[in-house]
Amino acid sequence: MIALLIATLMAGTAAADERQPLIVSGPEAPARIARATLVTPAEGPPVILYAAENLTDAELEQFTVMAFVFKPDGTLTARQVAPGRRTLEAHEVKYSTLVLDGSKVDRTDIVVVGINQVQRAGSDSWWRAELQRAAEAAVPLKKK
Repeated sequence: MIALLIATLMAGTAAADERQPLIVSGPEAPARIARATLVTPAEGPPVILYAAENLTDAELEQFTVMAFVFKPDGTLTARQVAPGRRTLEAHEVKYSTLVLDGSKVDRTDIVVVGINQVQRAGSDSWWRAELQRAAEAAVPLKKK
């Protein structure tokens, strides 16, 4: 299913707007977003295509990805969380997508993305990070 979505997005890139979202990470994160591209197709919601990287020597069972949408003046307009792909082997990179269908994203909006939760394989506990402050700090504010 993800491969079909990626193929559809890539086939329609001539009619799509592509840009780089900002990437943030929590302290001592076991995984991070290594690369990301925000694709806004001619029709439908914007999609973040991202590469999630396991930074540890252990298998990670699951993780969640969080995206923030800001107006150019720094006003937070949307926040969205979604599960990432399951199972990241030690030092593995996997590609996945996050559909930003929670609210409208304008061409001038600034999108910030990061991994906010990770669960190691065989563990009931989660590593968690509050990313909103990091996302707010990453947004370059336009002068009025």
